[in-house]
Amino acid sequence: MPVAVQAQQAAKAAQIGYIGTESPTNPPEIGRLWAAFLQGFREQGYVAERNLAIERRYLDGKNERAAIFVTEFLQMKVDVIVTPSTQIARTAKERTSTVPIVFIGIGDPVRDGLVASLVRPGGNVTGIAGQYPDLQAKALQIMREAVPRLSRLAVIWNPANPASAAGWKEMEAIAKAAGVALVSVEIQGPADLEPALVAMSRERPDALHVHIAVLPYRTRIVEHASVHRLPIMALNRIWAPPGALMTYGPDYADMYRRATFHIGKILKGVKPADLPVEQPTKFELVINLKAAKASGLTVPPSLLQRADLVIE
Repeated sequence: MPVAVQAQQAAKAAQIGYIGTESPTNPPEIGRLWAAFLQGFREQGYVAERNLAIERRYLDGKNERAAIFVTEFLQMKVDVIVTPSTQIARTAKERTSTVPIVFIGIGDPVRDGLVASLVRPGGNVTGIAGQYPDLQAKALQIMREAVPRLSRLAVIWNPANPASAAGWKEMEAIAKAAGVALVSVEIQGPADLEPALVAMSRERPDALHVHIAVLPYRTRIVEHASVHRLPIMALNRIWAPPGALMTYGPDYADMYRRATFHIGKILKGVKPADLPVEQPTKFELVINLKAAKASGLTVPPSLLQRADLVIE
């Protein structure tokens, strides 16, 4: 092979197409995930603008963009499509059976039809799963330590979202076993938000659990909860800075970093079908003391000692 051709091939950068749900500047927490993503690539010798090119697109609440962005990346002939969204991963899978797709933090990729199994995904999709058995049960247990009076828990979820619907069913069983009554608050789109919040207030719950599917409405949800002195529990720390009392769930920054090793193997020729889906190995508890004060709560010292991050 001529030296000029070898040099050209050596200089070819890996092409990654990333489709996220929200721009990294809003909120800063998403920027933290992106920093971990780039760090993972650096650990493998991939450096942006040298041998790594990442094109980024974000839905920012406009779900119809998913198909547009996937089509754009396929036309660009990217090496891998990466996304933290079940919807986007599904859209990508529907449009290509050859370009590798790597997901990050998706709840149950088997249930959602993205992979055949965690051990042998099959097809062109693999990644890092975000759900873990007993996660919601553990979160509810911790929340009850912070809110001893908890007997009625409102749950904001999206019945049109498969992961959210599955999370609601799981929470029904968990709450029943714990003797906690649930108040279902369904939000499928922006038009549902205000009526749902008004209806929730009439039920007078003691606390609120939010599913990641309603993340686009978090500013208004947190604002409403603050006015009504309603402590919020979430499974993703992205809810903590705006005002959730507590978040407990997988360390998403760690999952973003680990996802790059899947991508690195694919760039070296390993097929997604042969790359087992990983599950979370690191979890984090975040407590917001400002939210506790606003809700009239005193967080037990024993709980604070177990927290990975305390927002003062």
